[in-house]
Amino acid sequence: MQRRGALFGMPGGSGNRKMAAGDIGELLVPHMPTIRVPRSGDRVYKNECAFSYDSPNSEGGLYVCMNTFLAFGREHVERHFRKTGQSVYMYLKRHMREKVRGASGGALPKRRNSKIFLDLDTDDDLNSDDFEYEDEAKLVIFPDHYEIALPNIEELPALVTIACDAVLSSKSPYRKQDPDTWENELPVSKYANNLTQLDNGVRIPPSGWKCARCDLRENLWLNLTDGSVLCGKWFFDSSGGNGHALEHYRDLGYPLAVKLGTITPDGADVYSFQEEEPVLDPHLAKHLAHFGIDMLHMHGTENGLQDNDSKPWISEWEVIQETGTKLKPMYGPGYTGLKNLGNSCYLSSVMQAIFSIPEFQRAYVGNLPRIFDYSPLDPTQDFNTQMTKLGHGLLSGQYSKPPMKSELIEQVMKEEPKPQQNGISPRMFKAFVSRSHPEFSSNRQQDAQEFFLHLVNLVERNRIGSENPSDVFRFLVEERIQCCQTRKVRYTERVDYLMQLPVAMEAATNKDELIAYELTRREAEANRRPLPELVRAKIPFSACLQAFSEPENVDDFWSSALQAKSAGVKTSRFASFPEYLVVQIKKFTFGLDWVPKKFDVSIDMPDLLDINHLRARGLQPGEEELPDISPPVVIPDDSKDRLMNQLIDPSDIDESSVMQLAEMGFPLEACRKAVYFTGNMGAEVAFNWIIVHMEEPDFAEPLTMPGYGGAASAGASAGLDNQPPEETVALITSMGFHRNQALQALRATNSNLERALDWIFSHPEFEEDSDFVIEMENNANANIISEAKPEGPRVKDGSGMYELFAFISHMGTSTMSGHYVCHIKKEGRWVIYNDHKVCASERPPKDLGYMYFYRRIPS
Repeated sequence: MQRRGALFGMPGGSGNRKMAAGDIGELLVPHMPTIRVPRSGDRVYKNECAFSYDSPNSEGGLYVCMNTFLAFGREHVERHFRKTGQSVYMYLKRHMREKVRGASGGALPKRRNSKIFLDLDTDDDLNSDDFEYEDEAKLVIFPDHYEIALPNIEELPALVTIACDAVLSSKSPYRKQDPDTWENELPVSKYANNLTQLDNGVRIPPSGWKCARCDLRENLWLNLTDGSVLCGKWFFDSSGGNGHALEHYRDLGYPLAVKLGTITPDGADVYSFQEEEPVLDPHLAKHLAHFGIDMLHMHGTENGLQDNDSKPWISEWEVIQETGTKLKPMYGPGYTGLKNLGNSCYLSSVMQAIFSIPEFQRAYVGNLPRIFDYSPLDPTQDFNTQMTKLGHGLLSGQYSKPPMKSELIEQVMKEEPKPQQNGISPRMFKAFVSRSHPEFSSNRQQDAQEFFLHLVNLVERNRIGSENPSDVFRFLVEERIQCCQTRKVRYTERVDYLMQLPVAMEAATNKDELIAYELTRREAEANRRPLPELVRAKIPFSACLQAFSEPENVDDFWSSALQAKSAGVKTSRFASFPEYLVVQIKKFTFGLDWVPKKFDVSIDMPDLLDINHLRARGLQPGEEELPDISPPVVIPDDSKDRLMNQLIDPSDIDESSVMQLAEMGFPLEACRKAVYFTGNMGAEVAFNWIIVHMEEPDFAEPLTMPGYGGAASAGASAGLDNQPPEETVALITSMGFHRNQALQALRATNSNLERALDWIFSHPEFEEDSDFVIEMENNANANIISEAKPEGPRVKDGSGMYELFAFISHMGTSTMSGHYVCHIKKEGRWVIYNDHKVCASERPPKDLGYMYFYRRIPS
């Protein structure tokens, strides 16, 4: 135990005995086969524990396995040793201390430290002039906790020395590994150092920009040589324009331009026309100052985030972030912030709201020991492990401790804040949940609503046994479509996870003010004067709710009663009410130029919400149903052969394309049909199929084989004997379920894999009855079982009375830029979660939210 005491920092430990070179070699010989040198493609985690947010800066340091290169904090390294038998770990510790002060009070010159951890990417403020640090590394051999100090070139075997050097000099695992994950490092432009700037007196205003050649007001670029403001084209950021910035370069040869609206204290989007790629400009602040732009004081300094139109949006930023109000910091369990990784606030806001819900707390943090103990060998690649890690980090209070009283006094005396624990970094979580996703894996800003649906999808696919916390969001929507000519109706149901409310702009209560503001704004822009103070449209919530419930026209509706296209109207109602209702305000739309735009409106969202009047009623007396006839499939003769060649076996459907579409909010069965009928040609082609067919009555119905020759007969034959396909049975049993369970579930759901899994999880009371199953398999009339009504999706229906407990707000002009902030009501008071800062809210801006979270009030 003495050796263990020495390792864990106990004074007086005598275990660090000096060993001769031969002793060290003999000690390592049994473990040499397990020590590896990192190869290209290996991810070396030396910054963060796989199960917690411990790092080399933590009190217990960090242990890196010399075989798997996974890192573990003091609490978790023993678990990894017991599970894998790996004995050799590299212990990393960074020691921080205050600098010694000189006689005049200034800090003495910083002495050179033996900085061992090359490329140690930590999140703490190590650039403070008041602190210095020194790094420590050593090999630790479990279970006896022998220690070997590093570097130790003379005594260590050559292989071990090479492996240690490679680990210490390895790059961050979150940097670009392959083309599908992280964005490339931008090169420095060769024109940046000696860029010519014309002294022509051009000064760029903070807003009101437009292209000098076509008056376009979107996707504008400032040429850094002459100050011309011109529109871009379909390049670099996929925004539209007429290409006048490129024409300007071809005419005059001025190479660099910066995109207006992306300038923050941290940088901006810079493009080099000569080099034909996005670049870095190390002298960007100086180049912008030439045209009167103070880069260090652009709006968003506090967060280092984007803000496209700084002047008109100042009030929105200030109101939502409660700027100007002295906010009291909050500490302890449930009050831990999340550091911004660069446009990751959409993820942070959603996760703060998610882990304020008891069902998610119980499912992950409540099952922490079991989830961690049964995690796979690489826990960094396991969804449930990373969800549990994040939930524990947010809820434990371990990473949100108030400063000591002595530290507060010292800060007051020095009038300088001392570096404190500023929340946790969701870097490992983001890397996992966003992998293979083209948008979330980038460093660009994203839509919080899209990420919420993406997360729900991941929770559904990685459920823990029969427990699925996302059930609290799921509800059924009843859609009633009526043929306007015959007055006949059709009722269908679909699953949804959030309620999307339209913005009823026509119901604004301050129309006169809005008209006056718009006239003044246009006049100011025309005369290049400062814009007037923004006037925000005030929309009654009741008007938005009314707009949601009103009938809407169905384009290209095919009436089965008429056997032809006709006019149709659709209304939507709740067939069930969820336990937690998520309401999204549809603030974002597209302009005529397909550039995303945002409605900057104020909606009086209620604290108590009653939507019981939106309960679906089903087929009413006197209503006549439309015949259950599918529209004919019309295929041009010259396309039939091509279509037949594209049709694929349903078991070969590209599931990655299916999930991309499902994450957009479309029904899963519709997504499968879209990918199937477009021949696995990708999500984009399938998306176009959905747009064309989404109003069809059987849009969300399960995929059935089209009636071409043998395909139809095969499908009919399968339906007669109701014998599930053996490959589907094998797929379910490979997940750990009994064969009997798989057979019964597939028979009850007409061999639909997704619904069969739902059936299994909704029947935890199922007991294996071999006699019953054998009888079922041998029964020639087993098709009778298929007549039983399949189990529908699990919902937690109840009252439609809700109370508001959280909301997410967005600042900026579109979901592709700006900043997200979350407000949550805890212990009877509102709390603002603004990245790593968590404070008591003084004026929660409930009228400016984007997503609202309501919990059901028990009836």
